[in-house]
Amino acid sequence: MFSIHSGVDEFPNVTEGDLRKALPELSKLGALLIVHAEVPGPISRTGISAENVSPTEYATFLASRPRAAEDEAVELMIKLGSEFGARVHIVHHSSADSLVMLRNAKEAGINITAETCPHYLTFAAEEIADGATEFKCCPPIRERQNREQLWTALGEGTIDMVVSDHSPCPPAMKLPESGDFLQAWGGISSLQLRLPIVWTESKRRGFSLDDLARWLCSAPAKLIGLEGRKGLIAEGYDADLVIWNPEKQFLVEANGLQHRHKLTPYQDRILDGVVEKTFLRGRKIYDNGEFIGEPCGLLLV
Repeated sequence: MFSIHSGVDEFPNVTEGDLRKALPELSKLGALLIVHAEVPGPISRTGISAENVSPTEYATFLASRPRAAEDEAVELMIKLGSEFGARVHIVHHSSADSLVMLRNAKEAGINITAETCPHYLTFAAEEIADGATEFKCCPPIRERQNREQLWTALGEGTIDMVVSDHSPCPPAMKLPESGDFLQAWGGISSLQLRLPIVWTESKRRGFSLDDLARWLCSAPAKLIGLEGRKGLIAEGYDADLVIWNPEKQFLVEANGLQHRHKLTPYQDRILDGVVEKTFLRGRKIYDNGEFIGEPCGLLLV
């Protein structure tokens, strides 16, 4: 669910009233409520529009999605999660100002989890050029100090995992010619690069491969009810394996991306960790830049 307009008219947001109707049922089922946590009030109060600001400035876009929008949404979800005993998960979290609330809620036994994304752990608002709409995502990439607080929260367990929030779109929807942050599509394609991005940034901060495996594998598997089957290399688990060289570096280039649309804010960035082979349930599906065979899936639930 979105607690603010999703940007797609056929996927409307929900209100607190809607949630008060739904949460008793979700709680009975033990179902997980997954929340894009921003509320519209703080955003509308900024008064920012294309008519009164320069829409090509990243500072304009950042100011248009203040931390308070996330903070108030997280506060609401903690309150409702506690009231109804529901499982709540905050997706693509970016505001460091909410971290104390999340930490306190977890310590109080409220069943709430949170994720952040590679782009929030890598980039900083101070480094984003005006008109560089390939960096636009919602919530936005925030300041350098905010980024480091997210890393601290990830290390201590206040943030549980790192998820790609893969959001591809045709490059034209990013409006590269006008550089209009207010009108461009919001989203970053991170699926292929998540492992090397997070490894590159985490190891320079002293984290280990065990941390990486928890954030990217075991914690997501546990969240969605696949603990005991996915997320670990252990007897009885699916043989979902990646063979990679954590020390080898590579340059991110458009022609090396498997995404249909190649526009990426990681262009020309040097990353550590080259994926060489991938196995899905013991079957090799990727080998040194090439996919093998037809796509294969299995209904999990």
